[in-house]
Amino acid sequence: MKKILLSLIAAVSMTSCAFGPYLTYSVGLSNVEAPADARTQYGETKIIKLDVEGKTNYKYEDDYIDIMWIVSSTQFNFVLKNKSNYSIKIPWDDVAYISPSGQTGRVMHSGVKYIDRNNSQPASIVPKGASLSDIVMPTDNVYYVSGQYGGWREGKLFNFAIDKNNVEQSKQEYIGRTVRLLFPVIIQDVKNEYVFEFKIEDIIQKK
Repeated sequence: MKKILLSLIAAVSMTSCAFGPYLTYSVGLSNVEAPADARTQYGETKIIKLDVEGKTNYKYEDDYIDIMWIVSSTQFNFVLKNKSNYSIKIPWDDVAYISPSGQTGRVMHSGVKYIDRNNSQPASIVPKGASLSDIVMPTDNVYYVSGQYGGWREGKLFNFAIDKNNVEQSKQEYIGRTVRLLFPVIIQDVKNEYVFEFKIEDIIQKK
């Protein structure tokens, strides 16, 4: 688990995501809606704040799953560990992204070609005791640009119009905004729906 996590950290800043030459935003896991009666069925549920290589990050844990989220500017990277005694299935066609405005959309994950992003995606299976490292990206944020310098593009998770000459005042409009992921997992043919909420904690102007 640690080896996988450190590999992701090498590729993605833990909570800082650039959306301008001198501006970054930090995103934290602010809330998790666990399946009904999760405390009874799944034991204690908790969000854990971690400090890994000087970076602050968060993960969710119960008796069945342990999931670390690493948010980049365009996607959600995660490492999921199966703590249960059964295989876990992730039904990708049922995973959904909920934008800051409340709009719901499909997602794609690692291994899916951009051109196939709206097609049905087979479920991922995580055997007991095993871990899965993958990504979640909203399909609505993937688009193609034609022309000589065109190609596939990935849109930002958060799009802002901040006045860089008055950052402190204008950024307050965006701090606290959230996006959510509906992330079901199937255990013994029972679908358990988690909703992970991510909140903008701060917007920083770099010198």
